[in-house]
Amino acid sequence: MSSQRQQNLQGATRIRLNSVSGPPDGALGRRAVVRGSPTLPILVGLLIGVMIAFGFPRVQAATYKWTDDKGIVHYTDKVPPEALNKGNVELNKDGVPVKRTEPSPTPEQRRAREAEVEQARVSARARELVERRDKALLSTYTMESEIDLTRNRALNTIDAQIQSATTYSALLTKRKVELSTRKAALGDKPVPIALERELAENNTALSGQANLIETKKKEMVVVGARYDADKKRWQELRAATEASLRANGTLVPATTTTTAK
Repeated sequence: MSSQRQQNLQGATRIRLNSVSGPPDGALGRRAVVRGSPTLPILVGLLIGVMIAFGFPRVQAATYKWTDDKGIVHYTDKVPPEALNKGNVELNKDGVPVKRTEPSPTPEQRRAREAEVEQARVSARARELVERRDKALLSTYTMESEIDLTRNRALNTIDAQIQSATTYSALLTKRKVELSTRKAALGDKPVPIALERELAENNTALSGQANLIETKKKEMVVVGARYDADKKRWQELRAATEASLRANGTLVPATTTTTAK
């Protein structure tokens, strides 16, 4: 009897030791752990109490506000396929807008937008060219008289070309008179091929010189107007620069030197 009781006590001791220190690999180990953990039921009870007190989290579906083609406003939990391109407003559970989706542009709106973008690009390019030209004007000319000097030189060059073409035209005209006189002197006789060819070349050259003279005269007007515009713009830029320097107190006034007699 005593031997059998001692064996039972030793077996119970081994089970208790396995439940505390050994890994709960077997079913016996798992039962021992549950029975030997008095804090587990308390933790489970606390967790259930917290969940009951604060409530289980609920998933609140979004609400979408959108308008159909007839102007009727709808409130739905999802946007129908036919209204995806019309724009919508997503509302939270309190009806406060949280997200706005703009409607897709129509073809007319898209073309208008593209035209606006192109116009903005052209305007930016124009401003860039003006700024570049203004910078070149200020860096090229330090005095107003320099613009006048450059203008006169350009106009004199064109005028010299006109005078040269006019002189050459006079020579061609004189030669044409001579050729026409020779042709008239032949009377009813056949006109030599060389004479006919030279007369044709002379007329072509005269026409070319006349066109050149006319083109150069127009060029003189354009060049003169361009330099006049440059001079006016230079004066504006110079005045603006001086005004800015004067406002900042960095403009040094010109001094006059007096020579004693």
